[in-house]
Amino acid sequence: MKSFPLIALRTLVGWHFAYEGYYKLMQPGWSRGGGLIAPFSAAGYLKSATGPLAGVFHAMAAHPSIVHATDLAVPIGLLLVGLSLMLGLFTQIGCAGAMAFLALFYLSQPPLSGMPQPGAEGAYLFVNKNLIELAAVTAVMAFRTGEIAGLDRLLLQRRHREVTHAGRTHDSALPLG
Repeated sequence: MKSFPLIALRTLVGWHFAYEGYYKLMQPGWSRGGGLIAPFSAAGYLKSATGPLAGVFHAMAAHPSIVHATDLAVPIGLLLVGLSLMLGLFTQIGCAGAMAFLALFYLSQPPLSGMPQPGAEGAYLFVNKNLIELAAVTAVMAFRTGEIAGLDRLLLQRRHREVTHAGRTHDSALPLG
């Protein structure tokens, strides 16, 4: 029962990633008022980067083919990472993907001013939601939560049975004495 909070954390972070990816993939959609919502594009996010990787992000935004590839890769990547974490399937890889996304999101616009930012829920100085979620995913990865509960656990049990069975078959063929 001690591991329940870790599994809950993994599942909630996974939901966050999966829903962000799903939402971006489902756009364009319709607002509650009946208006068409513009399709997802990373162009605005890339253009607004202010962090240490701003030059790279701005250069990416200047190339329509790179923006188009990013518009496809980001939602699909978010969805896959989210499913991995929610299901506990290939959890270590899912955690690595989540950490990469969160590090890029953090480095694109690090909270250095301490003042409220447009679109942000509050005022941050150095620590924001992305950094907190990155720390959470690091804990999920360090405790190998897929092996505690999830499809990774089932895969490990199956592999263990196959190795054990293969060992018994091999041992029974050995001559006695």
